[in-house]
Amino acid sequence: MTLGRAPNAEDSCLKNHQQPPAGESLSTLPTFIDSSDQEKGGSFVSKREANSDERDSGPESDTIQDLSDSPDDEGVKCENGLARQPSAATTVIDFPEGGLQGWLVVFGSFCAMISVFGLINSAAVFESYFSTHQLVNHSASEIGWIFSLYLFIVFFVGIQVGPIFDRHGARLLVAVGSLLVVLSLMLLSLSKTYYQIMLTYSVLGGLGGALLNCPAYGSITHFFHVRRGLATGVATISGGIGGIVFPIMLRYTLPSIGFPWSCRILGFIMLGLAVPANLFIKTRLKPKISQDKPKISSLLPDFSGFRDLRYAFSAIGIFFMEWGLFMPLTYIVSYAAAHGQDATESYLLLSYLNAGSVLGRVLPGLFADRIGRFNVVIITISLCVILVLAMWLPAAMSKSVLIGYAVLFGFASGSNLGLVPVCLGQLCDARQFGRYYSTAMMVASFGTLSSVPIGGALLEMGSAETGWRAVIIFSGLSYFVALACYTSARVLAVGFNPRVKF
Repeated sequence: MTLGRAPNAEDSCLKNHQQPPAGESLSTLPTFIDSSDQEKGGSFVSKREANSDERDSGPESDTIQDLSDSPDDEGVKCENGLARQPSAATTVIDFPEGGLQGWLVVFGSFCAMISVFGLINSAAVFESYFSTHQLVNHSASEIGWIFSLYLFIVFFVGIQVGPIFDRHGARLLVAVGSLLVVLSLMLLSLSKTYYQIMLTYSVLGGLGGALLNCPAYGSITHFFHVRRGLATGVATISGGIGGIVFPIMLRYTLPSIGFPWSCRILGFIMLGLAVPANLFIKTRLKPKISQDKPKISSLLPDFSGFRDLRYAFSAIGIFFMEWGLFMPLTYIVSYAAAHGQDATESYLLLSYLNAGSVLGRVLPGLFADRIGRFNVVIITISLCVILVLAMWLPAAMSKSVLIGYAVLFGFASGSNLGLVPVCLGQLCDARQFGRYYSTAMMVASFGTLSSVPIGGALLEMGSAETGWRAVIIFSGLSYFVALACYTSARVLAVGFNPRVKF
């Protein structure tokens, strides 16, 4: 493979992305790679972009790819080892990095995410209420399928939503998704049997969430690159805020006005949030369609990204992260009630957890833009492992320990959820984020589908205390495997040096 014949491009590449000699470890690379370096290194690509509308799509492979589409294309062709610009070369695109329109998009995404994640972050309240009212004769595992199926549909159906978003934008997806979410809550208020709750909450609500989820995340990638971690963090605090407000609201409305009107109030809240979501969520980048494939292929799911081991490990890591997350998120209220706390007072634990999540989604996102998105997510997953095994496992009937665990775990887990899409976006072109994000979340959907039923089955093992111990250990081990996956993805990208920003 030979170098391009553009001297300026060659000088730029060699200056900003020094290539190690053949056989030399990547640990000899510069120990700090920041966004400004990537901007400089990408400058020669910007010149070439004017002459070529399309470039190779998807996450970078494990070897450095030819940056040109043809032998005549200008630019430097690099080889031998991983790319010295670990993030996908999205710096060739001009990103506003804010402005009125950019932050209005973030606000619209914020409103859409409340409808999806604010509701699921309140799942413990619904689980506790269902188990003592409509579904009192059903096992914990059977009730768990309701919440697992909801998130499974959100993420699994998203594998088709992502390509449609990349190709046609967000407008129709957000409109239909908002309508389905409101309709699901209105019909849930009339539901009394297991299959009715499954159809309204899980299926109809899950379909609405699937249509909202990808556009809410994907639209941010069209306006932010360097500050994407902060912007995504600001949008994702919506899930934490919903998880604070909704449990507190339900704590008062369920005993006073009953389940039907509690659901209707939630439905009207979602209807109000749908207005800014539909007004402000939009895209600005033209779709990226390969010239050598028929256009219909741009609407189909694409699994080619899994050839990049960094992307594959990241997607698998999300699967195990979902396993670890939904044990405390779904069962912490029931755990507190089973260990001597008042059932309605236990609802507040979920608000404490989500209050920690609000800070966890913003502050780590801000630091991630400075020291590396993968670096920060590895730290916060490690913190989740420690908190689950060192605080929740021995907590038992200690109210203060449970409150401390809820706040700290909310902070750590919230940062994971906020940084996952940013990490995935670092491995692909911004114009194809919807496709790659939704494909990764499709893998995670099987984790959400099985997590809560597994927890319910573990609770039925032996004595009550044995069951709770099994649930907690399962959560901690799941986070440990997720940690191994994200560490592997980072090592494949930039090596073992912890000082490298990635």
